Amino acid sequence: MDRELVERARSGDEEAFGLIADAAFDRCYAIAQRILGEAAAAQDATQQALLDIWRKLPTLRDVDRFEAWCYRIVVHACYAEARRYRRAIPAFLSDDHEPATTSDQFRAIVDRDCVERAFDRQRVEHRAVLVLRYYLDLPLEEIASILEIPVGTVKSRIHNGLRAMRAALEADARSSPPAETSTHAYAAHGTTRWLP
Repeated sequence: MDRELVERARSGDEEAFGLIADAAFDRCYAIAQRILGEAAAAQDATQQALLDIWRKLPTLRDVDRFEAWCYRIVVHACYAEARRYRRAIPAFLSDDHEPATTSDQFRAIVDRDCVERAFDRQRVEHRAVLVLRYYLDLPLEEIASILEIPVGTVKSRIHNGLRAMRAALEADARSSPPAETSTHAYAAHGTTRWLP
């Protein structure tokens, strides 16, 4: 982000903040979408985050940390949105794919569905850490700074989140009917045996 633009916005320049918001919206929404899963919830969290960024911008101490500071606000907005709905919210770890045209592509979609359902069962705090680590590819120290938690807690949440996902995938694999040979059978069952 342009340092001068952030400085201007921090001083109350609404036009500068409008430019920042336009540039940041897609990234903030993508993070919220991956943590919350629902488009409406992600939209609400993103709008709240941008409002909070505008309101709190004068308190930003280090302009060079603006992006990490924004991520923190987005994650906290997601926490608030998840608490507000108090329900399981599906989460997506990867971008949309083209429709399947071969059995390999169909298998990839089924596999992705299994991973998404496992991710769906995670606590929102684990989802947030996993998104920051594996979607944004942030180092552990930066995640700790963004979430204002110790690095050890970040490691623990990643470990526990991945362990819980593995357990969910194994449980789904045990409860799935035996794999059929046709793609129609996969579509009918909605699940398949899959473990990395």
